[in-house]
Amino acid sequence: MTRNRSSTLALLVALTAVLAGGCATKNIPNTRVEDTAENHEIVDFMETYRKAVESRDTGSLLAMTSEFYFDDMGTPAGDDDVDYDALKLGLARLRGEVLAARYQISYRGVTYIANGNVLVDLLYTGWFKVNTFDGPEWRRRLEPHRVVLARQDSKLKIISGM
Repeated sequence: MTRNRSSTLALLVALTAVLAGGCATKNIPNTRVEDTAENHEIVDFMETYRKAVESRDTGSLLAMTSEFYFDDMGTPAGDDDVDYDALKLGLARLRGEVLAARYQISYRGVTYIANGNVLVDLLYTGWFKVNTFDGPEWRRRLEPHRVVLARQDSKLKIISGM
């Protein structure tokens, strides 16, 4: 009788594991983002963005950005807000100050909101080679971040969070 109970228990454990595994969602490799066609499009767009940051391709970065871009920088004060024109100036300055870049993105989540925008939550690690008084030096930034995307003329555009 004990053997029968052990066999039944082992069968129940195995069945539970199989059923639990069948309910689990599959993620895009190396992300915490569910593997769907829509999410692949978002991650592919963000990977294009990442490569443009690494190559310091300001033309591509601006082409990926909505002319309605606005970022309040997460503060209530308006003096640090960035609109499309300010972003353009900032990217031009960045292109001159950053000599090289290495940029990694760890995708944490993609959320579709009612107005059609997409929130991309990520953790980025950026290494930027900049000129200092002592000569070129690598600097590192590691931050959780959110990029907001919208569709304009059937294309994804960054509307905040660059």
